[in-house]
Amino acid sequence: MPHDTPLIATIVAGLGLAFVFGALANRFRIPPLVGYLVAGVLVGPNTPGFVADTGLANELAEIGVILLMFGVGLHFSLKDLLSVRAIAVPGAIVQIGFATALGAGLAWMLGWSMGAGLVFGLALSVASTVVLLRALQERRLIETERGRIAVGWLIVEDLAMVLALVLLPALAGVLGSQEQVEVHSSSLLSLPASYGVWGVVGITLAKVAAFVVVMLVVGRRVIPWILHYVAHTGSRELFRLAVLAIALGVAFGAAKLFGVSLALGAFFAGMIMSESELSHRAAEESLPLRDAFSVLFFVSVGMLFDPFSLVSNGWPVLATLAIIVIGKSLAAFVIVVAFRYPIATALMISASLAQIGEFSFILAELGVGLKLLPEQGRDLILAGAILSIVLNPLMFLAVDWMKPWLERRAGKTAPLDVAKPIGPATEPGQLASDAAPVKEDGPPPSTALTGHSILVGYGRVGSLVGASLKEAALPFLVIEDADKTLAKLKDDGIETVSGNAANSEVFAAANPDGAKRLILAIPNAFEAGQIVLRARAANPKINIIARAHSDAEVEHLKGLGADTVIMGEREIARGIVEEVMEGKAEAAEEPKAPIT
Repeated sequence: MPHDTPLIATIVAGLGLAFVFGALANRFRIPPLVGYLVAGVLVGPNTPGFVADTGLANELAEIGVILLMFGVGLHFSLKDLLSVRAIAVPGAIVQIGFATALGAGLAWMLGWSMGAGLVFGLALSVASTVVLLRALQERRLIETERGRIAVGWLIVEDLAMVLALVLLPALAGVLGSQEQVEVHSSSLLSLPASYGVWGVVGITLAKVAAFVVVMLVVGRRVIPWILHYVAHTGSRELFRLAVLAIALGVAFGAAKLFGVSLALGAFFAGMIMSESELSHRAAEESLPLRDAFSVLFFVSVGMLFDPFSLVSNGWPVLATLAIIVIGKSLAAFVIVVAFRYPIATALMISASLAQIGEFSFILAELGVGLKLLPEQGRDLILAGAILSIVLNPLMFLAVDWMKPWLERRAGKTAPLDVAKPIGPATEPGQLASDAAPVKEDGPPPSTALTGHSILVGYGRVGSLVGASLKEAALPFLVIEDADKTLAKLKDDGIETVSGNAANSEVFAAANPDGAKRLILAIPNAFEAGQIVLRARAANPKINIIARAHSDAEVEHLKGLGADTVIMGEREIARGIVEEVMEGKAEAAEEPKAPIT
């Protein structure tokens, strides 16, 4: 057996060091992704010691991007995407234009050509898919209005970058390339420059439209049918394989046949699959691989970074970072506020977009290959990406700090009708009437209930618990952060608190001081543990009931203060045993037939 195995070495070194430095970062209360980036720097070509295969690392990272966008698509729908088009499309276009202009200005100050400035500015204008989605998932914002706007914004940016990738080879000569490039690569993503600019644009848009039509007409029928067929085989292994094959197959086919990016193709595959009743199970089956490969993405980014460039290009690096973190954020903030969305929404989107990633690297490599962008520009883009990714969690902390001050200031200076956030049934920019329900984006109002039950989570388990509480006429409220579930609860007349129960303001709104019991129906034991600690501190006498999936989780939650922890497997076993014993007792009571 050959011992020269660069793929295995890259995976082992990447994941192993990512675990070590991620754990150290978490120990010192630093985001783990900083540890992942450090691991990448250590196995990269710019530091001594073991050097992993950069090409393989980048391909493994691309799988992570595909699976992550596929997972987002599973929680999205076409209706959700269209609902934010009024802000996502113009917002992304204006923000891309503003950031590109700032980048071109810095390039001009550095003495670069017009073409170099255009490539450099475009690379600074597009946010990283992985970083943005990881940030939204950690804060459980994917299914909220703010999350949908951010994801819609991201999709528009991806489409714009796909167009830029096919246009740059055709425009290379006009933009000052040192050599005329007819065909940049063998991929169908690139088109011959002889088609002309408008021909390339037209063909690209036609390919994207064809892909969307194929997915909506064919994919909507075929993908759910495949899932249901495999599910009926009863093989969990085959079902998991089907989910991964669909995600990777559609993404690869979209890129090769239609010129759509891998991430965008995977997103549409997930969005089509979300219409199936098995979408929740598909999301669970793909989660472990999504997490593992997204870590490899950060490792691959770290491998590209040369730490010594911070010294040799000090001031240009700082200027590049300022464009990414400050310039893009301010542009996004002004755009969202101009559409009369709440300040909290504007701040969250600004923080989400204050970084760059995978598309920036692709544009930088293309620009260098076309002799448009100097190698110094690629180094600045890599440095800006690393630093902005490291600083991104701090941006969210800054948002939490700035939000109350900005909201108070806006309340003092803005007219009352302008300061009102729009209701869910209105279009962006349309004012909510006094009679319309007002959707607050800040801290939720406190409940007036006392002696009630607090039900955290309203999924498959929580909905059954809630139905029983309602049938027994016991007072309760639900803490939930999914907009669709909140709307259904409101229609059913059930009081809700919108947000993540691990957030202190959200949990305080449920009045834990006056509550009788806390029911944790969420499957995440780590998050549930935080809520148990918060509840016990607020009300030492509250009765806490939680759920778990293993004996270790049971001990963990009980150790933190939960009174009762129910493990699903135990209850299933108990139900089976009771059924068997009842059947045995009935058989013993049956009169025996007389012997003749």
